[in-house]
Amino acid sequence: MDAITFLFMLLQSLIQYLMPVGDALDGDARRHMEEHAKRQELERLQLEWEIEQLVLEQSGPVHYLVLSAVFACMVLVFVLWFMSWKRSLRREEPEEENLNANEEDDVENEEGHHIQENIGRMLVERIQWPVQDLQAGCEWTAGLMDNYTVYFGHVLSNSFYPVLQRAIGVGSAFEGWSPREQDVVYRVLIPMTPPRGHSFHLELDSAGQRHVRNFRVRVQLECTCTREQQGENMLCFLHHPQEELRSNQDPSLLDTLCTDSYLDVHKTARWFYQLVRAIWPALPQSHNWHLTLLPSTRSCQFKVTNGRESFRIEMLFGVRRGDSDIFVSSQPGYAGTPSTLWTETYDVAEMKFFEHIARQAPPDSLHLRCLQLFTRLQLGIGFSTYTMKTIVMHLLNTVPVSQWCRRHFLRRLIDISDSLRLSLEAKRLNHFILGNRGLPEEISLPPDVHIAEPPNLFHRLAMDPHAHSQGIGEYLDLQRGLVAILKPED
Repeated sequence: MDAITFLFMLLQSLIQYLMPVGDALDGDARRHMEEHAKRQELERLQLEWEIEQLVLEQSGPVHYLVLSAVFACMVLVFVLWFMSWKRSLRREEPEEENLNANEEDDVENEEGHHIQENIGRMLVERIQWPVQDLQAGCEWTAGLMDNYTVYFGHVLSNSFYPVLQRAIGVGSAFEGWSPREQDVVYRVLIPMTPPRGHSFHLELDSAGQRHVRNFRVRVQLECTCTREQQGENMLCFLHHPQEELRSNQDPSLLDTLCTDSYLDVHKTARWFYQLVRAIWPALPQSHNWHLTLLPSTRSCQFKVTNGRESFRIEMLFGVRRGDSDIFVSSQPGYAGTPSTLWTETYDVAEMKFFEHIARQAPPDSLHLRCLQLFTRLQLGIGFSTYTMKTIVMHLLNTVPVSQWCRRHFLRRLIDISDSLRLSLEAKRLNHFILGNRGLPEEISLPPDVHIAEPPNLFHRLAMDPHAHSQGIGEYLDLQRGLVAILKPED
């Protein structure tokens, strides 16, 4: 079916749907006619939907823009149905006389806001949200990490292993949302600083993939002869004979967690596992909780249970870039990432962005609900959770946070869907942190991150026509799920 013809038919049906019911009819007849018109319109729209699906199946995903129009019309049908229902109720109520023009305008504006509020309320009530107490889980995890930090300090105080700082909660749970009902992962990042007699130097891996920024952490020995002269119990790794060092001092970091002078992610992860296992019995949580270590080569993952509750925790470790909110961390990179490469992570900066939004948002803000809804819709479809999160972050940075409350809920859902569609059309979705000069001032970026060319998260779609077609198909699936939520009930 020709797209213009299809849209004209839908528009025509919507115009017919807007025809007012005669005031001469009694209330029962008017309601009957409105209900009949609503059923007819939904049946007509369903028929057009099925026709369009046949076209899509026969001619491929190139018609996905038509489906977007169907989605928009479904939204209009929902709004018009709701307005018609409200109008029928209003006609049955006694009308006030002698209202002046300004008062009538005020009433209309108030009624419009009331309608939007009720549409948002109905949609929020119809959506089945995950039953999660993320705040309680984050607080419990933060308490556990604080206890671990204290013991890390005691155990490592005189060693030449990295100095472990207080953990920073990152990821969706600490940002206040989660796409999954089960298996919420509480992710923390533990900053590492060099031990005595050592220094860290970050080196950008220019030979790596263009769209992933990886670094190497070169470990360098520093002269500590001055410390020895001041009476500190430490030999200088640079100026004392190797025999004396081996006999009187623990090995340097170069000899324990490094490969060819570079800090090794896999060796560091194994060291973390040993620390977590060894310290656990000394923690107060060990009296009532059971620890189960989970396999991982680039982080330390474990689960704690007490028979009623269960928390899955992932400990990432990294090195801060200067005094900024950007780290190089042990998080997984592309397949086959060498163990001496550390991926640049923006988790802390993104967490601080969500904290900034939360401070400005009104109590009834639904921005996290919007994000949670779309990330749940895409599960099993193909779009990554980070794709949907990036789209929502861009919108949060441009749409005033006051316009994410309940009466704007439907509009924001449409905005997110439209942003995804436009990104697919352009085959481009800019990274949110890299090269973004419109971030809140409290987020600190290194100069090269601040002025960088934003990487394209849809670069694979731009290079591979098959991947682009697949992305369009995934968009169609996402739209179907969203339409199913917005479709008015008979």
